[in-house]
Amino acid sequence: MNASRDLQELHGVRSRSDDQAVTAEVLRLNQAARQAARGQLTGWDQPGHFSATLIAKADPFQAYHSSVQNRKPATGLIARLGEALRRRELSVGELVERALRRATEAQHAHRAFIEIFYDTARASAKKLDEEIAQGRWRGPLHGIPLAHKDCFERVGRAPTVGSIAADLASPDLNATVLSRLEQAGSVDIGALNLNEMIAGPTGHNPHFGDCANAIDPSRIGGGSSSGSAVAVRLGIVAASLGSDTGGSIRIPAAVNGVPGLKPTFGRISRAGCFPRAFSLDCIGPLAASIGDCELLFNTVTGADPRDPSNIDRPSSLAAQASERPTDTSRVAILGGYGDLSPDVQLAFSRFVARCEAELGPLARQRTLELHTLYAMGDIISKVEAAAIHGDWMSRHPERYSQAVYSRTEPGFHLPAVRYVEAINLRARLLAQFIESAFDVADVLVFPALPVPVPTRIEADMEQGSRVFSVVAQLTRLTRPFSYLGLPVLTVPISDDRNGMPVAAQLIGLPFGEARLFDVARRLIGDGLLCDDSSLLRD
Repeated sequence: MNASRDLQELHGVRSRSDDQAVTAEVLRLNQAARQAARGQLTGWDQPGHFSATLIAKADPFQAYHSSVQNRKPATGLIARLGEALRRRELSVGELVERALRRATEAQHAHRAFIEIFYDTARASAKKLDEEIAQGRWRGPLHGIPLAHKDCFERVGRAPTVGSIAADLASPDLNATVLSRLEQAGSVDIGALNLNEMIAGPTGHNPHFGDCANAIDPSRIGGGSSSGSAVAVRLGIVAASLGSDTGGSIRIPAAVNGVPGLKPTFGRISRAGCFPRAFSLDCIGPLAASIGDCELLFNTVTGADPRDPSNIDRPSSLAAQASERPTDTSRVAILGGYGDLSPDVQLAFSRFVARCEAELGPLARQRTLELHTLYAMGDIISKVEAAAIHGDWMSRHPERYSQAVYSRTEPGFHLPAVRYVEAINLRARLLAQFIESAFDVADVLVFPALPVPVPTRIEADMEQGSRVFSVVAQLTRLTRPFSYLGLPVLTVPISDDRNGMPVAAQLIGLPFGEARLFDVARRLIGDGLLCDDSSLLRD
């Protein structure tokens, strides 16, 4: 019996991938993890220390929440739409019809949606208009059309997860985050496109069609929350929820030029969200402005007994806070990002200069080797994905695209000890990173992508064994912070010579999302970063 058949016997999964490419990927990750763990681990390191370290190292402004939020004027597209609804200049029904029409019109070129909920959206709009007529107002999201990545459970509708292999039961409950948005009065107009099985940074999907960039459809929409970013940038909806394992909110936000937040690990409940890697996954908003992003974040954040990984932070400091933390926030530039393409380097350098013009001289910080953090996060992602998909891959391998199958396959071959090391080292590496990178800073500025937005052909992961190089290139600057569990807000900072967005990441201390929103406002403003014509003007 040959080696390939031996491995199939061991894992129950038939190899469909280039053996040399899979072997090289496994050896690369194994070596990186071994080097990182050498001399670091002790018998006392345990997985539970990670959440405890997030809490212990939290931003002192972590508890800033609704009591302060409600005292500041609302900003963003949602606020403008809400004002029009309150003044009865626009009905919810009219607003929802505009969103549905724009979603339909854009579908051929961009494929942002997997399903548009025409009937249920219209029924919700009618109910919400009746509530307004009765003087009932649920808050700033009342009557606002939204759409979300198709990885969330909806009552009576299992998510497709962008796949034909997923065999999920019809749920009896909505995902917690969708329930909170529904209770706040928003209208869910559709399930948004994504990379197959939440596995990819490009927006390619062979089953439901590629989700193309909102600015230039020949280029990638990013992934895996591609539909969320594209629908926002096109002005179909003002905001959307996506999920992020190694960059899946931040990359599509970057390539479409909209803000996107990966929150602190555990900050937002994941109940009812299909996982890619349960130790890394986060749910977060993408939106038309910083204010819209913050509003969605505040709406869905909070304790949830349905998610045992949820970390609820008390809001005891909120009543004591009289000012937002912007003026006292210390900002620094995080180095170690390696080579950037000339266009990205120029845009990032100019952004740093703008930051210093606004804030004064900024410290340059160096810290742990980011490639080590990348490798640790990649090991966790691959092993946990293999555990999730192993049964489906053994029973129906033909239902997976080659790219997703190949990307998942190394997870079966990585040594269990490397996975345990990656999990157990998180708390120690997080503490070391915070102590070195945040010693003179509250927020770190870092590039989002090292290259300009590639075309869909350039980033095609189905060609041979290119999946590993494409994923590594696009996630090189995002995955390390998923491993650390830190909050990261991606913001557009410029356009390149092709008119495509260039973005930066603002990295905060655990539970420091409020500070990130404030610093982002100061550095890029709170203007709309989308086409508002379809929602604000008929």
